[in-house]
Amino acid sequence: MVTADAARNIVGIIGNVISFGLFLSPTPTFCRICKAKDVEEFKPDPYLATLLNCMLWVFYGLPIVHPNSILVATINGIGLVIEGAYLIIFFIYSTNNKRLKMLGVLTAEAVFMVCMVVGVLLGTHTHEKRSMIVGILCVIFGSIMYASPLTIMGKVIRTKSVEYMPFFLSLVNFLNGCCWTAYALIKFDLYVIPNGLGAFFGLIQLILYACYYKLTPKNEKNVELPTAVNNNTSGGGNVSVTAER
Repeated sequence: MVTADAARNIVGIIGNVISFGLFLSPTPTFCRICKAKDVEEFKPDPYLATLLNCMLWVFYGLPIVHPNSILVATINGIGLVIEGAYLIIFFIYSTNNKRLKMLGVLTAEAVFMVCMVVGVLLGTHTHEKRSMIVGILCVIFGSIMYASPLTIMGKVIRTKSVEYMPFFLSLVNFLNGCCWTAYALIKFDLYVIPNGLGAFFGLIQLILYACYYKLTPKNEKNVELPTAVNNNTSGGGNVSVTAER
């Protein structure tokens, strides 16, 4: 018979795999940024928010805060590296104004984390109190991150188009929320349960996708790419590429 700890470990491993896919889901966006050598109208806000969320969960999953939660720490540690890579790419191809804003936010996040870590480790001396403080912060910032798709869902309803709400991201978000909610319920962990918000919003996104997918117009957009991007192109000027969405 499978014990609760064994079942939790299995679900946690599955959750890590799904979460890894969730962290990788913005990769096409950053491939586009690298090819165009410009961040265009994309904003770094979601990646800055996810970076802070990952840092909080890594700290929460450490044995000195919450024992037996190493799977939480490992996947969020991987996410921390991936989000850092996204932000480096964003920083390279951003304007100076956007770079300054990013540096300001990153500095604020770093100061917040240092103060929080020092305060928790020096001010509390039991796992229960440390887990409670860090867990509450994880719930607050995690809930904000999970609620962020509301703006996209509103846009889908207004425009009757799922162009800016990728199906893969919605699906992985739903599966990720379900998996980590199950992980929390197997051996009741109050602070991981809010991942259920991810499952709920992911489900709503999938329902909207099913409703509006056929109504989404298949537009064509001309994208101007520098000649240097295409090594097989000779001569000067820009290359016009027609991309169907």
